[in-house]
Amino acid sequence: MHIDDAGDGTRVALVTGASRGLGAAISSALARDGFAVAVNFARDKAAADRLREQITDSGGRAEVFRADVTDEGEVDALYRAVLAQFGRIDVLVLNATGPQPLLGLEELSWRDMLDQLEFFVKSPLLLAQRVVPAMRRRGWGRIVNIGSEVVELGVPSSSAYVSAKGAQLGLTRSWARELGPHGITVNLVAPGWIPTDRHADSSDEEKADYASGVPLGQLGSPEDVAEAVAYLASDRARFVTGQRIAVNGGNTLT
Repeated sequence: MHIDDAGDGTRVALVTGASRGLGAAISSALARDGFAVAVNFARDKAAADRLREQITDSGGRAEVFRADVTDEGEVDALYRAVLAQFGRIDVLVLNATGPQPLLGLEELSWRDMLDQLEFFVKSPLLLAQRVVPAMRRRGWGRIVNIGSEVVELGVPSSSAYVSAKGAQLGLTRSWARELGPHGITVNLVAPGWIPTDRHADSSDEEKADYASGVPLGQLGSPEDVAEAVAYLASDRARFVTGQRIAVNGGNTLT
């Protein structure tokens, strides 16, 4: 028996960058839906521990795992630690992100490009390569990338971030075709600007200005994104793969 085939049959979700913001909301929604949740964090252990406590207080199951998911050695250790705790990984939610500096074309370096690609291409690759073999054996798996509306909007002074998010969408579509015959779906949820604690410096005026251009006339919440992820992680979405689902109030309608 493979170690990742052991356990009581409860499906397990690994959510990267899960201690705060969108990742925390996604983890809570998956726990509510009956998944055991591996809460990955890189720096804020206190926030990750609070999330674990909230989930367990609500009757769910969660454990906390520290790892820099852009580092191959740390991804290996994370994978082994989650298997040791839960026995399997059925759902992989690729949410981890890093700083997104505003840099114009003439300021941009190749290192700036690589910094974004490491989060949105390298990290998904490292993690998917570890979880997919067992998903293939079981004939069931879910990979959900957290993308962004910036790919459609072409936000200025953000070309490194926009390019990396575009590459993440390319991974989603290619992997969906490759893994579909094995019962593994691969999709991407593309949020609009949904302020979280990382946007604490954003003014009410900036938020109102963005909301004024959204067809629904308001900002979304992390829970809006979490519900889309929860759907894609479920059996209800068994016939949905290779899709980009925009959660932005219609902001990228064409």
